[in-house]
Amino acid sequence: MNSPTPMINLHGFEAAAADLLPRMVYDYYAGGANDELLLRSSRTAWSDRALRYRVLRDVAVRSQRTTVLGHQVDWPVFVAPMAFQQLAHADGEVATAQAAQNTGAGMILSTLSNRTIEAVRAGTTGPLWFQLYIYRDRGVTAELVQRAERAGCTALVLTVDAPLLGRRERDLLNGFRLPPEVSVPNLGGTLRQTLAGGHDDATPPDTTASALAEFFARHWDSSISWRDLAWLQSITTLPILVKGVVRGDDAVLALEHGAAGVIVSNHGGRQLDTSIPTARALPEVAAAMAGRGTLLVDGGIRRGTDVLKALAMGAQAVLLGRPVLWGLAVNGQHGARQVLQLLKDECDLALALAGCRTPAEVTSDLLE
Repeated sequence: MNSPTPMINLHGFEAAAADLLPRMVYDYYAGGANDELLLRSSRTAWSDRALRYRVLRDVAVRSQRTTVLGHQVDWPVFVAPMAFQQLAHADGEVATAQAAQNTGAGMILSTLSNRTIEAVRAGTTGPLWFQLYIYRDRGVTAELVQRAERAGCTALVLTVDAPLLGRRERDLLNGFRLPPEVSVPNLGGTLRQTLAGGHDDATPPDTTASALAEFFARHWDSSISWRDLAWLQSITTLPILVKGVVRGDDAVLALEHGAAGVIVSNHGGRQLDTSIPTARALPEVAAAMAGRGTLLVDGGIRRGTDVLKALAMGAQAVLLGRPVLWGLAVNGQHGARQVLQLLKDECDLALALAGCRTPAEVTSDLLE
């Protein structure tokens, strides 16, 4: 019998979660598109960049505190928007929000969360942003925006890299469906029914598709364009970040169309396989933005050195995704908090060993 992997880093939490979660749930969280080449290269792209550290810089006193889109955070990390967190633990997104607050991180709540916007907002005093897709029914979209604003979310994160759902073959093999006891309370009844695998007479079930693929096909609007960013601005006073950018010219267009900033992201390797890893895309985007707006990045972040490299490339902060779910699966809010604290401690160590006392001292010359 193999002994359990010690949970001394984020990789250990994934190994433990894989043993605990049902196969369909683990595959949904862990999987990528097609051959999952981007899933792997997103991780190795961070590892491939070397650090040219400084010495004799007196790093006895350090602080990771920084400002992101006007929010003071204790360290430059936000929890990425991730759907269906009650599949990992009954407390779902409320537990994740509390873990983020307890470690001084921010959180982005997924449209497809299993807990209401209001419940998550009530569970944390930390920064909370709301991630949004644009539906064919603009009324549904507008209602979600207004609800997030009323609940006290302080920014919108518009995901733009999913006009259609990527081919996620693990979900197809498993016939991914939400179990009856798991709800998606921020969506209307018809939308919830699709995710649970329900069908009406006019739309018979497709036994080769996952419920999420069917949901996208029925309700997502593949015609969205830059004009929809202008429409979104017309119905909210919240700043809008555009998530899913991997090109400098698209980042400039986002700013020209009124976005407060962009998030360099390839959707965790779940959309277009073989596309560019975010660690390779970030420098071009940062150069194109030239210090304008807020710049964040996600995709494959697993070590404090990854966060340090992202800052050196020009990001103000990173988003951490799957590892938080592994912590949630292992031990609820406490497990998610352990994951975040491990990474926070690694970030502090990486700063010190690179000769930096604060994120502001992290500059591009640290990268080889």
